Formats: sequence, structure tokens, C-alpha cells
Amino acid sequence: MDKQARILVVDDEERIRRLIRMYLEREEYEVEEAEDGDAALQKAVQEDYDLIVLDLMLPGKDGIEVCKALRETKATPVIMLTAKGEESNRVQGFEVGTDDYIVKPFSPREVVLRVKALLRRSSSTKFLETSTAAKNVLVFPHMTIDNDAHRITADGHEVALTPKEYELLNYMAQSPDKVFDRAQLLKEVWQYEFFGDLRTVDTHVKRLREKLSKVSASAAGMIVTVWGVGYKFEVNGD
Repeated sequence: MDKQARILVVDDEERIRRLIRMYLEREEYEVEEAEDGDAALQKAVQEDYDLIVLDLMLPGKDGIEVCKALRETKATPVIMLTAKGEESNRVQGFEVGTDDYIVKPFSPREVVLRVKALLRRSSSTKFLETSTAAKNVLVFPHMTIDNDAHRITADGHEVALTPKEYELLNYMAQSPDKVFDRAQLLKEVWQYEFFGDLRTVDTHVKRLREKLSKVSASAAGMIVTVWGVGYKFEVNGD
């Protein structure tokens, strides 16, 4: 299902763009390039890419600004590339909606593997499960999570989520009414520990609620804040 996916590679260094492009095209992906943040954002908004490989340090808008602006209109999966390995950069990237993070120098094969993994779990790929007998569906009042099709519907309306937003919602929904603290969600969903900086979880919960509330206030209300602790996915019988 990964074949023929459209990928935008954004980096101001031509050799890096061409290297990533070469490896991705070997896997039969369709690859386009951009060399600065302004061109990248224009392409990302106007075109429908299945995934974007985005450098952090760019002329014009940097990767953080591009991702933040993109998230206002689209849920396209984003892998951030950066020469900076500091935790603060990773946190900032995740806060604005980055789905994965690769630190330079990197192996091109690692990029390919990360791309494949993100496409597989992406809710914004064009692949739809053709089987009518879904085996992994969570059905709640006001919300259905179809893990075979990677699709969320709230009161009958499909909701476009980024991969990380989807994973966060699905993880909590697997254990209805269980309270999760932020550190636990960071470790299980992002597989990172930020040593006290928990804004990433709060930001993603806020975006989840906003997206759900556009089609169903009841569905948005299922994500409940437990003050002083964290969050839970609350199921009511109404």
C-alpha cells in the first residue's frame, strides 16, 4: 500500500535532497523537492502529498513555521530533519505537529524505513481498507475508531487527524475511563521522555478536541482532563 505515495522532500542542501530522493524513488515513491520554507509551504498546501520530509533549518520560513502553518489546514504526515539533536528542538517540533524526527547525520535507509512506518500508520494516506469485515474497530457513543482503515468518525463525520493525533486518541480509547498522566502518554505514544516538559501532550489534546468539536461536541467531550494528573477517554452511555 506504500507504493506510488507522493512525498515532498524539503532541504536547502541539494545533495541531501537528491540523496533522499534517490533512495525513495528506489522504493517506487513519487518524489518532489523544495529548497526553502516558503516554497515548501506553498507546495504542501496546494498539492496533496502523502508525506513530507522537512528540514528544520531552512531559508525563509524554518521547518517549525512551515509545519505550524501546514497544520492549520492539513494533516499531512511530517518527518522533521535537523542537525540539532537538542531535546528542545524535538519538543518544539512535536508541539507544532511533527510526527517523527531524524537527527543529521542519518542513514538514507533509516529515512526510508521511517517513511514506510509513518505511511503505514498515517490517517491521511489515500489507501482505504477494502475488506468489509473490519476486525479492529472500536465503537463508542458518538465515535468510531476503525484501525483497519485508520479512520475516525464522530457522529457519522470523518475526522482528519495527523498520525500522532490518531495514535494518541486510539491509545487512550483502548482503555476507556482509565486516567493517563502526561509522562505516560509521552512515553507510550511518542516513545520519548522529555524530563518534565509535557506541553506536547497538552497541545495534541487541544488539537484533537478542536477537530472533533467541529463535527461533534459530544465526541470532543469524551477526552476529559483530570486536573493535576492527565487525561482520560470517557465513555458515557448517552
